[in-house]
Amino acid sequence: MPLARVLVVEDDSAIRRGVRDALEFSGYTVLEAADGKEGFEVASSADIDIVLLDIYMPKRDGLSVLAELRRVRPALPVIFLTAKGEAEDRVKGLRLGADDYVVKPFNAGELLARVEAVLRRSAERPKPVHRLELDGRVVDFERREVAFADGRRVVLAQREAELLEYLAANQGRAISRDELLKRVWGVDPRGVQTRTVDMAIARLREQLGDDSAKPTVIVTVRGKGYMLGGDGGDGGEGVP
Repeated sequence: MPLARVLVVEDDSAIRRGVRDALEFSGYTVLEAADGKEGFEVASSADIDIVLLDIYMPKRDGLSVLAELRRVRPALPVIFLTAKGEAEDRVKGLRLGADDYVVKPFNAGELLARVEAVLRRSAERPKPVHRLELDGRVVDFERREVAFADGRRVVLAQREAELLEYLAANQGRAISRDELLKRVWGVDPRGVQTRTVDMAIARLREQLGDDSAKPTVIVTVRGKGYMLGGDGGDGGEGVP
């Protein structure tokens, strides 16, 4: 039985053929597209599990393909295939929601390892959360508003709302700072040392009225990261 269905979107036929051969040899089913327009059409409609996407292609570039894919298939994993000099584009890709990237030229082992890792992380990727109930607090993510039982209302900053929404979408799982940097901030965490996540968590706890000394809404899991606590309401599921 095939491991997964992979779409390879790459205009260089030699690279595309090499990627296809490596994936098929390892047990994957491979679909191919030679330009961005065809790639988007296949990615948005076909039964696939992951996309390997080049950035610079005829008819449509990979960044625009990813941006639209995130609107029509937000949970579909995407790995960028990039050249050495495309650091700025890799950052743009991560901010648009790419799951990872591989720098060309790459060896088959690295490519397969990254595909396997992204598929593991995405195996049970949750649906978006639009409303969350937490110990008497009701969070409306569309309005970025928190309603408290005593009638108070607090409007969250955009980043804090995105952070809380990501925690809610992954309720029951401790999420590392690296994952939060990558998925919420769109920053490549490799080689980065920052307190950005911790400061945002502190601000979010304050706005939620969560005791910073003994937090119950956003819990610190030692050695792993942060996790949403509380009663959770309907936060574990996305609201269509």
